[in-house]
Amino acid sequence: MTINVGITDDHQLFLKPLAMLISTFPHFNVIIEARNGEELLKKLALAPVAPDILLIDVDMPVMDGLQTARQVALRYPLIKMVALSMKDDDTTIIAMLKAGCNAYLLKDTHPEELEKALLEISSKGFYNGDACNVNYRRLILHSQQASASELSDRESVFLQLACSDLTYKQIASEMHLSERTIDGYRESIFAKFNVQSRVGMVLEGLRRKIIHMGNH
Repeated sequence: MTINVGITDDHQLFLKPLAMLISTFPHFNVIIEARNGEELLKKLALAPVAPDILLIDVDMPVMDGLQTARQVALRYPLIKMVALSMKDDDTTIIAMLKAGCNAYLLKDTHPEELEKALLEISSKGFYNGDACNVNYRRLILHSQQASASELSDRESVFLQLACSDLTYKQIASEMHLSERTIDGYRESIFAKFNVQSRVGMVLEGLRRKIIHMGNH
């Protein structure tokens, strides 16, 4: 089975090598390369076959990653999308997830992880890099709380608010709780979800269908 891929990035020095790299992965074929969202949408409209996965740069001229993801999710809901970013910016990445992306990857991701991510996105619909990078303390907490993996009502409320652009301090204010209590909710969900970041928590919430964002 061939997995068709499209890439959108305004930097040719990144776009071309990335396309060549992905083309070396077994079963992968790059069928669309675009320099911005507007060009991507034009190429998608003309493409005889739609890509299975789209890699979308967050920062692009003409039409940025967020606008692009929203348009692709609206017009081509079956295409899986991956946000590409130079920086690990929770607010931007969560916004991309809300727009319909199935994963986020940093541009310095190792080729082996990139291949693994694309395979998981193709087969499972999501990729959460946190699952590969959980530290020892999180593993201990996770094993201790494995039998209590269901979220409490308050944790569920916190998780939904964590999907917004509110800071943890603002979430505490919104829920009329102390920041320490909010920290406790966060640590508890990190342990239950086996993740170590806010983005990882949101992705796992999406994967488990506890929260619903975008069109995927």
